[in-house]
Amino acid sequence: MRLPLNLSMVPAVLILAASACAGSAVPPSGAAYSALQVPSFRAGHPGPADTTSILKLLKKSVVIGSTVDSANGDKAPRALSIVPCDCSGSLTKGQLVVCNFDNSSGTAGDGTTIEALDPTHGSSPTRFAQNTSIEGCDGDALTSINEVYGGGLTSGDVVEFSNKGAAVRTYTGKPVAAPFSDVDALPQASFSPEYIFIGTTTGGLVSISGGFYGNGLATQVAEGFGVNKGTGWSALAPSGLQYSRGLDTLYVVDGVTNTVVALSHASDLLDQNEIVVESGGKTFKCEHPKVTCGSLVLGGKPLDAPVAATLLPNGNLIVANTQGTANTLVEFTPQGQVLDTKVVDTSKTQGVYGLAASGTSDSNTVLFFTDTNSNEVIELEQ
Repeated sequence: MRLPLNLSMVPAVLILAASACAGSAVPPSGAAYSALQVPSFRAGHPGPADTTSILKLLKKSVVIGSTVDSANGDKAPRALSIVPCDCSGSLTKGQLVVCNFDNSSGTAGDGTTIEALDPTHGSSPTRFAQNTSIEGCDGDALTSINEVYGGGLTSGDVVEFSNKGAAVRTYTGKPVAAPFSDVDALPQASFSPEYIFIGTTTGGLVSISGGFYGNGLATQVAEGFGVNKGTGWSALAPSGLQYSRGLDTLYVVDGVTNTVVALSHASDLLDQNEIVVESGGKTFKCEHPKVTCGSLVLGGKPLDAPVAATLLPNGNLIVANTQGTANTLVEFTPQGQVLDTKVVDTSKTQGVYGLAASGTSDSNTVLFFTDTNSNEVIELEQ
């Protein structure tokens, strides 16, 4: 039986010794890599639900700006991330990072660019990266030091970009196998790698062990999520990945089975396919159930082929449906209580494939979403 890793129990003298013996190999500065960082209690279960509906509070719509690449005309935004820090590099804290999925002629899955926009009305896109290895760009996970892991549905690759937009490493072939969504996960435990989780069109969940303490290797740690074998915008696979650092929980959206699931103690997902999602997407076989396993958060209506998702500051989630009534968002608690649904674009064409939330409380939370119908990022605010 594998026990959960809890580095907070390592005696302080060993922590000090480990940091003292590092010599010139000093971790990068910043709280994210502090060798003496004290992890908080990791329950793996959410506390009492906050039943305040953020969607009901969001009354004003503001166009942030176009995502169309100024050089090659790539468009159709997909995947949305918020820059976490003012680290060295070309990105600044609070900027919005977005993929372009289509090329200038509108061919789905031919886009090869990642753009950055300031989170203010009237922003213009600045190209962060362009690379054929992210063709069909559908993932732009940001690490704690503003590195970007770009995913390409068409290329089948994941590219690690430096915080200046230079390609550092390309993950190609198994187990990556056509990435569909990705997210950064920096656990609170000291000496932990910083993980990148990737949903793939084989129904797998891949973990890349990165950061100062990672080995850079990719492992498929879960399998069995739904896939529909669709192409372009119609494809469905594990997506909407969101990581709760306080809970060490990874949320995964399955648009085929219309489910959202939670994987507990995500940083302890280390073995190949140690979680298997059973048929229907609501039950799981777990190799180490006392360490990490899956549980159903929400299944069935009002979910309708959801793809994008975001974790709100209060711990609740919002997902975007891609079938049924176009451009419908669904808000719910980690316990599965639906709080609201909201249509954010009156177009009858599905257009929301990226979501990101920002704020420190219910009273100042804002929501950003990508709209492929207008090739824009839009903000909903109170």
